[in-house]
Amino acid sequence: MFEGITEGLTNAFSAFRGSGKITEANIRDGMKQVRTALLEADVAFDVAQDFVKQVTEQAIGAEVLKSLRPDQQIVGIVNQCLIDLMAGDHQLAIKRDGITVIMMCGLQGSGKTTTCGKLAKMLKEDGKSPFLVAADLQRPAAIEQLKVIGDQVGCPVYHEDPAKSDPVQVCRNGVKQAKASGATVVILDTAGRLGIDDELMKELQRIDNRVAPDTCLFVCDAMTGQDAVNSARAFNEALELDGVILTKLDGDTRGGAALSVKAVTGVPIKYVGVGEQLDRLEQFHPDRMAGRILGMGDVLSLVEKAQQEFDEDEMLAQQEKMQQGKFTLDDFRKQMRQIKKLGSMREVMKMIPGMGKVVDQLGDMNPEDDMVRIEGIINSMTLDERNNPDTIDRSRRNRIASGSGVEPAEVNKLLKDFGAMGKMMQGMSNMGMKDRMKAVKQMADGGMMDPNASIQEKKIRSKRGPTNVIEIRDKRKKQRKDAKKAKKRNRRK
Repeated sequence: MFEGITEGLTNAFSAFRGSGKITEANIRDGMKQVRTALLEADVAFDVAQDFVKQVTEQAIGAEVLKSLRPDQQIVGIVNQCLIDLMAGDHQLAIKRDGITVIMMCGLQGSGKTTTCGKLAKMLKEDGKSPFLVAADLQRPAAIEQLKVIGDQVGCPVYHEDPAKSDPVQVCRNGVKQAKASGATVVILDTAGRLGIDDELMKELQRIDNRVAPDTCLFVCDAMTGQDAVNSARAFNEALELDGVILTKLDGDTRGGAALSVKAVTGVPIKYVGVGEQLDRLEQFHPDRMAGRILGMGDVLSLVEKAQQEFDEDEMLAQQEKMQQGKFTLDDFRKQMRQIKKLGSMREVMKMIPGMGKVVDQLGDMNPEDDMVRIEGIINSMTLDERNNPDTIDRSRRNRIASGSGVEPAEVNKLLKDFGAMGKMMQGMSNMGMKDRMKAVKQMADGGMMDPNASIQEKKIRSKRGPTNVIEIRDKRKKQRKDAKKAKKRNRRK
């Protein structure tokens, strides 16, 4: 997502490279490209104009910090302006006591019913007791779809015969049933239309007036660009929305809706859908989204996702094996399976600062294909071969290659790379955090990591003298003590 706007903004920032000072001339040239990038990303015209004006006002006359290049100064200003553009109350208000009623609305095809299930799953994982109400009596199979999703999430679903029911009464009965069952959050899946019409709005207004939901969320398809923003505006005028959920943000979306909806409607984005699976709903964070748009990554979201998906006990056991030098191909396969839980490798790589360009260089190459092939090779080995790869000779390599459908050279390459990786990981496990970060940076720059780098670094440090405040302080103490001893010796003489 946001590939187009990221590339456009990157090209715009290049206008400032090589300049010793930010001037009105290069600001003007760069901001033209920024505005073009925003408009091509389907950002509302008025929003793009105001954004460029705000960045220009902040940039003109600003001194470039000595440690920063002009393009970096502009990136910082644009980053903060993007955060301000999308800022708002992004937390979903849930009552501590009693029951919270959430009304979900949106057009057909926006993913509203699926999003109801995603939100229920997220709330359940957060310790809440969600309850779904099937109030969409217009779309065929909407009730059945919600029942299937409810079974997958493990959440009760209230429904009535659509031919004999009224949406308002279904919602009221659903809330009563939820209270009786001890639920803490009720999610109303209301009807949608292919387009905005009076009949739809009147039905939603009746539910809003008679049921009095605590929160009203609008689900809109980010791929529809400005249509999504216009729909959000219309729904907000009729219902006074409390928040927006953007869906299909992982698809071929240019990002205009994410940047425009808050500025146009005044309604903050609460969540974003980044996949079809029920666990692919993320809380919206303006600062993290700005980082993604500018190609700066989103490490915090990646860490949170890893904490949710990874088995902590398994990871600790594997780390202990690394330190003891007992990390096997079987352990490596387990780690790959853990990584797969994070989702698309391309999206994971884009969350890591500096890896966005690497993803672009991959072209049509798919990292998942390589992981599947590697796992196939490991699966074709016996347990003894996985634990003791040194025992794999020529005949065994040929057998493994035949069983996994690859060439023997690929098996040989995997074994060679695994051997080098094992030494590297063992070396990193014995390093301090500072040395690990230095090693990772060295690998990112294209260099190989020396497992004994931390030892070598200590030797180099001892030769060049103290390098931090504590070492300098200790050295001065020693010098003062030596000076006192020297004075005493001189007095005795």
